[in-house]
Amino acid sequence: MDGLVSAERVLVVAPHPDDAEVGCAGTVAQLVREGAAVYYLIATTGDKGTEDPALTNEDLARTREQEQRDAAKILGVQEVSILPYGDGELEDSREVIGRIVHHIRRIKPDIVFTTDPFRSTFYIHRDHLNTGLTTMHAVFPYARDRLHFPEHIAEGMETHKTTELYFWGTENPDIHIDITQTIDLKVQASLAHSSQFGDDVDKWVRRWAARVAEGQDMEYAEAFRTYGINRMVREFGDDEEQD
Repeated sequence: MDGLVSAERVLVVAPHPDDAEVGCAGTVAQLVREGAAVYYLIATTGDKGTEDPALTNEDLARTREQEQRDAAKILGVQEVSILPYGDGELEDSREVIGRIVHHIRRIKPDIVFTTDPFRSTFYIHRDHLNTGLTTMHAVFPYARDRLHFPEHIAEGMETHKTTELYFWGTENPDIHIDITQTIDLKVQASLAHSSQFGDDVDKWVRRWAARVAEGQDMEYAEAFRTYGINRMVREFGDDEEQD
């Protein structure tokens, strides 16, 4: 795919069920079409996102898990894993980093997608911030260095260097992906999250993707900021400083 590094395996780390569809579903669908195996890791259960007084946290978490699995199936995602943290309760902690590292070392993705933790305007959600931070730290240096979480090595998982990290929801994108051929799948996957989105999600998704594509010679696009530290290490050699 133009603009992306070559990828056989891809990991998407999203704060809540539905965030991956908003942030990168069109790109995910393109990657799947090109033969990549895509995996979802959802950082929280999304158990608070409702105005319905009749719903309990447990009910909502079950509903949103099923919605996420349905959306992932539409896109062709291989696997959905959900961490056991409540909506609004995700911390930038070693425990969370370790869980993400476990999935990185298990899946060994060439690319990881997640939320940009450095945005300063519009929709600054704590879970989005902490998902981006913990994923960035997990990718580098924790998943790389065998003395971090050595229990993974004992379980038979080797260390891993992800080639590149892509942040969605960024204010400073440096790459735009043409999703004109997969916008319908992005819409369908978003519609699966019926507990979160109204009937106007089709128009909203298309309008937003068209806005992102402005000036890019594309009809619909998704935009990302790249973070390629391990790519740099691979290009310049492993004799770079480990710290």
